Amino acid sequence: MDRVILHIKNMVCDRCIRVVKEELEELGLIINDIQLGTVRVANTERSLDYDAIAKVLSENGFELLIGRRARLVEKIKTAIIELIHSDELENMNINLSGYITEKVGKDYPYLSNLFSSIESITIEKYFILQKIERVKELLVYDELSLSEIAYRLGYSSVQHLSNQFKKITGLTPSYFKTLKKIKRSSLDKVA
Repeated sequence: MDRVILHIKNMVCDRCIRVVKEELEELGLIINDIQLGTVRVANTERSLDYDAIAKVLSENGFELLIGRRARLVEKIKTAIIELIHSDELENMNINLSGYITEKVGKDYPYLSNLFSSIESITIEKYFILQKIERVKELLVYDELSLSEIAYRLGYSSVQHLSNQFKKITGLTPSYFKTLKKIKRSSLDKVA
């Protein structure tokens, strides 16, 4: 049986995977494999109704990606989100450009220009914004010290993390931690 690969924007967590899987199965599709940003669907005898797929995804905050350029940008975003939520940052032996090149399999200057032209933000700025969202999450959980968070996310020092956090949020990490109303952003809305 042949497979069709669907590329989906805004899949950023395991809950997203579950929702997409349930919605597509409800449309009668057979899911062979699902990961952040991609779904392999068994190609049935009938053709896929891309309009229905796009509609149900849109209703749940996702977007069906059609073009090659949009898929590349989504691959970059997914690679960054996965990196930030892994434990690889603290021991990363290559820089961000090398990591992205390795994950996406394209020349970094091309990817950088493509990303900036579509997202109106650089890959580096997107990376920083995602790291700050992760810092917010870890501060709210209150399980790690600021020093441990800085180390885990690959910052050279607590001061570097604090300066970047304040530049992006306007707040110090310690003040953010004391706020009653948490000002976090959904990962698909960062940028």
